[in-house]
Amino acid sequence: MKKIIYILLQISLLFIFYHLGEYIQSVLNLTIPGSIIGMLLFFVLLLTNIIPERIISNGIDLLIKDMPLFFVPVTVGVIEFFDFFRGKGSLILLAAFLSTLLVIFTTSFIAGKLLEKEADI
Repeated sequence: MKKIIYILLQISLLFIFYHLGEYIQSVLNLTIPGSIIGMLLFFVLLLTNIIPERIISNGIDLLIKDMPLFFVPVTVGVIEFFDFFRGKGSLILLAAFLSTLLVIFTTSFIAGKLLEKEADI
């Protein structure tokens, strides 16, 4: 029971940063989405170790484990607007394929460089 409460508090911390980012965005009237602002603020606090990673690790692990569940509404939305994709389907598939390849290659390149750097240490 104690672990469940601890995980709920960790996830609540993420929501606090989301709402903080939304607040900053609305007050400063920025074009950047508030969720991105909150995520960047949270990232900076993690980098500077103001918020240690161990404080949120269990809640993050739970969210990452269940992440495919978050994509179900997107899939349903694509199916609902299938007529829109009928004429431009090949272009959208090509763009999705190329962007996926770009992400895979970029991630593997960066991971390789980080592993080389770690091996040198």
